[in-house]
Order: sequence, then C-alpha cells, then structure tokens
Amino acid sequence: MVLLSGALADGLASPSSSNMIATPPPAEPQYITVTAILFAPEADRWTTTQVHCRPTPRSSNGICPIPILQMFFPDGLTEGIVLTQGLNGENLRFPLHLWYSPTALQRSSPVNRSIFNITCGSASKAWCGPVVVLKFNGSRRQGYTDASPNDLPALSAYFLAYK
Repeated sequence: MVLLSGALADGLASPSSSNMIATPPPAEPQYITVTAILFAPEADRWTTTQVHCRPTPRSSNGICPIPILQMFFPDGLTEGIVLTQGLNGENLRFPLHLWYSPTALQRSSPVNRSIFNITCGSASKAWCGPVVVLKFNGSRRQGYTDASPNDLPALSAYFLAYK
C-alpha cells in the first residue's frame, strides 16, 4: 500500500496538473576531432596532433567546421591559407588548410625549426611561429579529414616557395 500526502492524497490534484515543466539537460556541444600536422617552432620535427572542430549550425550547410586552435597560438591570433596546389602545380584532391601566427611572421620570431628542417634550410625566407595544418575532406572544403605524412611533400614545396 502506498501512502500519498498533501493535496494529491485528498484527490484535489493529479500528477499531470503540476506546475513543473520537464526540461532537458543542457546540450553538450558536439566536437569533431581530426588529426592535424603540427609544426611547433621549438621542435626539430613535425608531429601529428588532435584538433577539435566546432560544427557550424545546421542552418549554414556547406560551411566547414571551425577548428579550436587557441592552445597552439599563445597570442590568440591566427590566420589561414588554403593550399590547393601541390608539387609541380598539381591540384590537390584534398586541399590543405594552414593556420599560422601573423604576429610571429611579422616579428620574424621564433624561427620554426621543424619547417626549417623539412625544407633542409633551403627556403628563401624562414617561416616563424607555430603552424597547424588541417586537411579538407574534398575540393568543396566543407569538412576536415585526417592529415598524414603523405601531405608533407606539398607542404614542403609551399614552404620552399614562401617569400
């Protein structure tokens, strides 16, 4: 036997007439995680890293997710370049999105040792500051896929041509 108290027990109120509204828990943002290539200025060699990307709202279909890159850029400023051509001017099936620090490039410091090493020091101008490279999942650039060492030749060619 279940004992009920208050107005419900007296038959004056029912559970469905209560003033409480059920609300769902706050939505957790869903992030997309992809592997990116990281050229850290203090490292001798490039590495891969995981980058979280915030999806764009559904109303803006066709727009690429937004990478969360603050941890790689201490001053919080980033700019991006999209590489659509690789070696010998060949079109890349999966363009590359380079994120870099415009502040580091402007002040020419710190020189990025990992980029210096993949270009064997042959670049006409040193690249400075951190660089994070994401790979688009197609030529329409609507999302990212995992970058890999297979992308290094195109990156090396770009850094060699940089002036």
